[in-house]
Amino acid sequence: MQNHSLLRPDFSMWGKALRGIPRVKDKAHWDALDPISRWLISTRAAVLLMTLFAAVIAGIFAQIEGAFHWLRFLAVAFGLIMAHATNNILNDLADHSRGVDKDDAFRTRYGTQAVEQGFMTRGQARIMALITGIIGGIAGIWLVAVNDPLVLYFFLAGIVFLFAYNWPLKHIGLGEPLVVIVWGPMMIGGGFLAITGSWSWDVALASLPYALGPTAVLFGKHIDKIPWDKPKNVKTLPVLIGHLAARNTTLVLLALQYMVVLYLVISGFSSWTLLVVFLALPYYIKPIFGIFTKPTPAECPPDYPKDVWPLWFSSHAFVHNRKFGGLFLLGLIGQVVLMWF
Repeated sequence: MQNHSLLRPDFSMWGKALRGIPRVKDKAHWDALDPISRWLISTRAAVLLMTLFAAVIAGIFAQIEGAFHWLRFLAVAFGLIMAHATNNILNDLADHSRGVDKDDAFRTRYGTQAVEQGFMTRGQARIMALITGIIGGIAGIWLVAVNDPLVLYFFLAGIVFLFAYNWPLKHIGLGEPLVVIVWGPMMIGGGFLAITGSWSWDVALASLPYALGPTAVLFGKHIDKIPWDKPKNVKTLPVLIGHLAARNTTLVLLALQYMVVLYLVISGFSSWTLLVVFLALPYYIKPIFGIFTKPTPAECPPDYPKDVWPLWFSSHAFVHNRKFGGLFLLGLIGQVVLMWF
């Protein structure tokens, strides 16, 4: 008999998956979910919004340049989101295969790891990753076909980084530096190139305030994971440099976001409207600064969401990224509006 629940969209679960990483109780619960809910959970859809923001920023820079193209923009946004989603599926699959997530590990404590928890087989996860990757790849191939030849190199580099992040880069302390490159010059700079047909070093530089946000989120996550990663010889950068140095590095990354924005405004590349990002500064001063200058709490604080723990540094960095990223977008939109008057 056909399972009609698979045909009914669970909009409540979609919302949960876009806001965070919902926990699925057991396989029966998983089997009752519609396919889109499963995909949103498996791809960690909440973090895909960071990639959507990067694509929108690339589009706004193209509009400021007077070379915006709707169809190319949509292909850039869709292709980048699908690439990021594919990476997340493969990342969980790789960690499962290497035993990183076994024995009630970090990843399964704050959310669902469908393969590790037996909700999906490895084969099903590979098929999901393949379909997602092919869909994103079609958007990329079209952009290559209609664009400047330089787009091809960005497309090929994106494919290499998609697979190389999971192994070996994440395991040798190069995953975090890669994020700065990917969310900045590649996603925003490359997106601008794919939309306009022209490369801009100025846009590549202007992408850094936003790119530092996802990098800080990843730093926070890998700090949270040190007790799990270090015994399993997963040498993320926080594991290599230690807890204190990693926390201080994250604070510097977040501070640099504001400093680069100041440079962009003072240099005349960006409008004064971009200074709106400083509305996120109070959150950096408190609680971010106080949290990152102290070790991880021994146990979940009473006023902290139990379903988020043991995420600690990463969750606070994630909130800051949403605040700063949203304001960064607002500042760029303000620059576009000023151009119309």
